[in-house]
Amino acid sequence: MNILQINTSARTAQSNSTQVANAVTARLLAKHPGSSVVVRDLAANPHPVLDETALGALFTPADQRTAEQAARVALDDALIAQVQSVDTIVLGVPMYNFAISVQLKAWLDAIARAGVTFRYTDKGPEGLLKNKKVYVALARGGLYRDTPADSQVPYLKMILGFLGMTDVTFIYAEGLAMGPDSVTKAFADADAQIAAI
Repeated sequence: MNILQINTSARTAQSNSTQVANAVTARLLAKHPGSSVVVRDLAANPHPVLDETALGALFTPADQRTAEQAARVALDDALIAQVQSVDTIVLGVPMYNFAISVQLKAWLDAIARAGVTFRYTDKGPEGLLKNKKVYVALARGGLYRDTPADSQVPYLKMILGFLGMTDVTFIYAEGLAMGPDSVTKAFADADAQIAAI
């Protein structure tokens, strides 16, 4: 098994979502000894956001790009190649203002490329990142699972599925801002979900 763990918290240390993601990865390693793991921390090494310069580079034919444009596209190419090379992805996902972090959005924008990770066909779009297992380790201050306030899970199911990653398991650690007892329960609940993997 080749595992890619993506930490998407704005914090490099003391991140609840990273703690849950680490526990998922540890469980996978215990079940599949000899597996390889690559960890990418998007707070320690942030990926640039999709802006006008990046769009200009992406929409310029490769043989016509300036050195600066080629370097910008190469940053996205590296993330795409990394995802293509693994069979298992663990995403550490905090909730910020009811949404995913800008770090995760920048990563998703980088790996979603027409003709490379998805394509449009006469039958509609087709995701090209197939045969991958994704674990999403969610950490939230409140209780949002299965409520209208949870915009993360529907969005992540949609965008990952659009890219071809349809085998997705969500692990929840919720109530982390609701006092010490709630924190203990949140991590215990997450541990139980991880043990069931």
